[in-house]
Amino acid sequence: MAEESLQQRLERARQLMAARRVDGQPSTGSGAVQPRTGWEADPAAAELRQRQLQLQQLGLANPYFRAHESVSGDTIRVDGRELLNFSGYNYLGLSGHPEVSAAAKAAIDQFGTSASGSRLASGETPLHGELERSLASLLGVEACLVFVSGYGTNVSTIGHLLGRRDLVVHDALAHSSILAGCQLSGAHRLPFRHNSPEALEAVLSEHRRTYERALIVVEGVYSMDGDIAPMKEFVDIKHRHDAALMVDEAHSLGVLGDRGAGVGEHFRLSPTDVDVWMGTLSKALAACGGYVAGSANLIEYLRFTAPGFIFSVGLPPADTAAALAALRIMLREPERVDRVRLRGAHFLARARARGLNTGASDGSAVVPVIIGDSLRAIRVAQNLFEAGINVQPIVYPAVDEQAARLRYFITASHTEAQIERAVDATAEALCAS
Repeated sequence: MAEESLQQRLERARQLMAARRVDGQPSTGSGAVQPRTGWEADPAAAELRQRQLQLQQLGLANPYFRAHESVSGDTIRVDGRELLNFSGYNYLGLSGHPEVSAAAKAAIDQFGTSASGSRLASGETPLHGELERSLASLLGVEACLVFVSGYGTNVSTIGHLLGRRDLVVHDALAHSSILAGCQLSGAHRLPFRHNSPEALEAVLSEHRRTYERALIVVEGVYSMDGDIAPMKEFVDIKHRHDAALMVDEAHSLGVLGDRGAGVGEHFRLSPTDVDVWMGTLSKALAACGGYVAGSANLIEYLRFTAPGFIFSVGLPPADTAAALAALRIMLREPERVDRVRLRGAHFLARARARGLNTGASDGSAVVPVIIGDSLRAIRVAQNLFEAGINVQPIVYPAVDEQAARLRYFITASHTEAQIERAVDATAEALCAS
């Protein structure tokens, strides 16, 4: 099937948005509605206010939007207190590294604080191409494209590559950005049971042949559970069903693989086994933004036609330079990658020895402690905060109520003593709650 032109893509996007919002009519197109303005009366807004009121009545502080006053590393400063920190995904300890900070400052001095335009329209700097070539080389693919937003990378790429005659099959625990991209595309969307090759096989066996293109979307490491996708099985299924495969490496780049190159290196895959490699710059690479990597044809098509790229400002010079410097350090110092894995495994083993429920975590840089009650998770997190440990509660509706948890991000900067202190304090706080 011939690829659509830019104008055809834009017209399809316009028609999709128009179909979702018919002026003056409810989204279902049935019956009259009472006109209103604002969102204060929406059920979701009312539920949020009720939850905040409940926290106040129970004497629990809101654990979100706490401002920190230092680099988010193994420790963090909040309200003048230094805390042991497990709420930042500075996996390799490179945010705040002198070399990374110096590169960002030098880029500001040369290029300013903004690219000051879409890269297609005079926002391009030499740093952008250098970062893209470096990422492509790391992953062993032909080309790469850097976006200004990690979330926007998934939304724009999936939303642009698929259409109404296509199928997208995604892991049931896929990130919100993946789901938003699926919705934007208009493709038929089907989830499959988390990390289950058998469930993916069943979905494709039943549905693949009724659609033109099929895209499987999975994540390298899942940000809520810390488990790793069984990539070899997914690659086999992709080939069997003539489908494309996209992998979100937000939490696996810099963590998996001998050099930190992610799940492809971890499982010794051929780079071409995956059609669309996606990742973010905001975790191991100490910056902000996202990227897509793959064949030269794919990247050239996205470079000139993806709305989220051509209609967005270019990645700021400081972030581009910071990511480049972080990538160089990661390759120069592979012991950082080894250390983050060792620390993750140590945290997981210690937590299990203390009887904590760590779910499906594989000992990557993400380890949950599942509590199963949102208010209790918030209470335990507050008690730990008061004891000098910063860890974020993840509660309903971000996860199911019975899956409410504390989520620990482990970094190469953490020491074994810090990890043991945090695990032991968590076990004690749970017993006391």
